[in-house]
Amino acid sequence: QVQLVESGGGLVQAGGSLRLSCAASGRTDRRYAMGWFRQAPGKDREFVAVISGSGGTIYYADSVKGRFTISRDNAKNTVLLQMNSLKPEDTAVYYCALGLAPRVQVSDFRSWGQGTQVTVSS
Repeated sequence: QVQLVESGGGLVQAGGSLRLSCAASGRTDRRYAMGWFRQAPGKDREFVAVISGSGGTIYYADSVKGRFTISRDNAKNTVLLQMNSLKPEDTAVYYCALGLAPRVQVSDFRSWGQGTQVTVSS
């Protein structure tokens, strides 16, 4: 079993920044890919970013490319999401997820955190 705990969400004005953190514990494996997804009210959960175990492969959703940066610290079993130039449409609950490979579908990820709320005011 792997436990994932997100932190760092909050309320920020448009144009501002937030950094989300996800701490993994339990039966972690540095080979696992780690991803971030988000879900706005009334919408499906959508892919945001993913990073491979080595950090050598990274993908971003087009909507966040150039504004968000994903990184990981395998020594600390932590994955980060630096979010800059935030927009009201970035408002959502953000989830950390663990998968076998750096993919972009919700179904490719086996473990999920409880989520952290990000609200961007206009």
